[in-house]
Amino acid sequence: MINQVPNVTFKTRVRNEALGGPNPFEWKDVTTDDLFKGKKVVVFSLPGAFTPTCSTSHLPRYEELYSEFQAQGVDAVICLSVNDAFVMFQWGKSQDAKNVFLLPDGNGDFTRQMGMLVKKDNLGFGMRSWRYSMFVEDGSITKMFSEAGYQDDAPSDPFEVSDADTMLDYLKSR
Repeated sequence: MINQVPNVTFKTRVRNEALGGPNPFEWKDVTTDDLFKGKKVVVFSLPGAFTPTCSTSHLPRYEELYSEFQAQGVDAVICLSVNDAFVMFQWGKSQDAKNVFLLPDGNGDFTRQMGMLVKKDNLGFGMRSWRYSMFVEDGSITKMFSEAGYQDDAPSDPFEVSDADTMLDYLKSR
């Protein structure tokens, strides 16, 4: 397992009202340092926006427990997926996500360097992230919960240890 988060630049979209019109968004590069340097961050990664477990359980529970994460000294909660910025934005709107930052890893660079990129061709998804969560302090991975059975074209999508409650229990036990 790696000890530091990979050094990656994420391609994100941010609102800029000065642009006007129906699509007031512009591209913004966000680096690993922007997200993690000098901060305590909970990251959870999942196979895809709009997918069943991710939409009904994984993201909603992190969103629900956000204030409890803050109470444990967490500066940010990030949901990462190998999806593009447009998909992540629309998923966030559909989920009414207000606290969790939805981070697009469109090229899968971060996920690949984490060693968590898997083929999901059996579902027609292509390359995606394996489901995991981690606690990161100033860029160092302090704790990681990775679902069992990591493999290409896994026959199932386990969701046992990367959930919000497991991470919160870990933080409370520190």
